[in-house]
Amino acid sequence: MKIATWNVNSLRARLQHVLDWLKANPVDVLALQELKLQEEQFPRAEIEALGYHTAINGQKTYNGVALLSRHPLEEVERDIPAFDDVQKRVIAATIRGVRVVSVYVPNGQAVGTEKYSYKLRWLEALRGWLRVELARYPKMAVLGDFNVAPDDRDVHDPVAWEGKVLCSELERGGFRGLLEAGFKDAFGLFPRAVEPAYTWWDYRQASFRRNLGLRIDHVLLSSDLANKCLSCHIDTSPRRLERPSDHAPVVVSFPEL
Repeated sequence: MKIATWNVNSLRARLQHVLDWLKANPVDVLALQELKLQEEQFPRAEIEALGYHTAINGQKTYNGVALLSRHPLEEVERDIPAFDDVQKRVIAATIRGVRVVSVYVPNGQAVGTEKYSYKLRWLEALRGWLRVELARYPKMAVLGDFNVAPDDRDVHDPVAWEGKVLCSELERGGFRGLLEAGFKDAFGLFPRAVEPAYTWWDYRQASFRRNLGLRIDHVLLSSDLANKCLSCHIDTSPRRLERPSDHAPVVVSFPEL
């Protein structure tokens, strides 16, 4: 079984990239972020033609998350319960006994801003909800764009990024809080095949060509799934395409669950 995550930075702009990637990489589940469209605009027919069921939590212009699955999606849930938020950043479903959650964590804009405070509150709300969910679903994968580089190895220039949004200590503490709630970073389960390894590169300053990136897209696994995980890799090939997303997919594999 293979599960992947990808911030596509506008599904309408990147639809053909997603369709082509799924044809070449027929994963069982793909979690998408930053759809930037409402549910009625979602290209359901094109994706279902490839054999995928779909569940969407969409929003006009901004945010939006989805789950694409070769297997039926059960117990679909949208948003973080008891957290008042108009932004569409979470969708969860049970797929063959595995609880899969697609998340798009707020960017935070800049340290000290209201958007930064919102991000910290959001991470804390996510942690509280996931702790409850983990008691219900011991097999759980939380995938998405977390907008946090967990440590300096995940940053191309730790000195330049020190204390800045995506790399600040409070954000990293929020990410560690998710791990302490009962999850493991799938990428950290294995020796790094490529060093450095990033999932996001700014469109400016030829950042991808120069590999000036950050690892901010993650797959968090419950202990039950982490013990079964066979591999975790970043697929940088879509980032080389014309007009690509600024993020690359992350793929984890398991034996048949």
